[in-house]
Parts: sequence; C-alpha cells; structure tokens
Amino acid sequence: MHLRLSDHELATLVEMVSLAANVASWNQKEGANDQVTAFENLESKILEKAGHSGLGDWIEFDEETQRFRVKQEREEKLFYHECYEEFRNESFWDELAVRLSDRDLAKAIGFKNWEALTEEQRRARTADREKRYWEEFSKRGVDRVFVIHPPQEG
Repeated sequence: MHLRLSDHELATLVEMVSLAANVASWNQKEGANDQVTAFENLESKILEKAGHSGLGDWIEFDEETQRFRVKQEREEKLFYHECYEEFRNESFWDELAVRLSDRDLAKAIGFKNWEALTEEQRRARTADREKRYWEEFSKRGVDRVFVIHPPQEG
C-alpha cells in the first residue's frame, strides 16, 4: 500500500499514531502485551519513514527500546501531547467520581443489590452523587480526599 500525504498530513499521522501507542501502553491486562507491542512497532515504523520524509527534526532512535520515537522536546509542543495529558486528567477525575459514587451506592443498598444492577441503572442511581463529587473536585481537587484507616491497620 502506498499513501501520498502532504507534510501536514504526515505530521498529523505521526501525532495520531503516537497518541494511540501512548494510550495502548497503559493496558496492563494479561495478554495485552502482544497488541501493545504491535502498536509500538507500527509507531516506530511510521516514525522511521516520517523521519526520512521531512520530519527528521521530530524523530530520533531510542537505543534502549530499539524503536523510533518523537523527540521529547518536540513532543511536549505537539497537539497529541496536549490530548494525551487531557485524556489522562479527565479519565482520572471521571473514574474517581464514578468509583466513589458506586462505592457509596453499594454501601447504601448492599453489594449484592448493587451487583445486580446494570451499568445504566447504576449511572442513573448515582448521577446526583457523581455531580456532587465533580463539584467538589472542580473546586478543591483532592485537597479534601482522605483515606481513613481502621485503628487496627495503623
């Protein structure tokens, strides 16, 4: 397969592939390693070609991983880096609000009853809780989030 890309399209492709590989690298599930490696290998291949096609100042070879990568000083200025950081940030706050709301609901109705609910039913029953957590996190971040250990745990 041959693709003809403008310089702008090639730069966008490099960013898209790098974003996908970075997100995939977070997958630590058993059996995911082969697919993560496939993402990383394809990213390296595309970056190598991009380095020879006008983006040489963006790309470097990493001796440690034996793969091509976007230079860190370049990466930090690219849109995909902004997207990746925003994704991580939003995912954190979203998951924290959802998980705390689910915990609260399970505590209120009992774990067996909570487990019997569909995801849609859980979200409907926790919407108000999630909103309260979002408001708290928006105002104060994690400043008022604490883990309280039982006395016997120290």
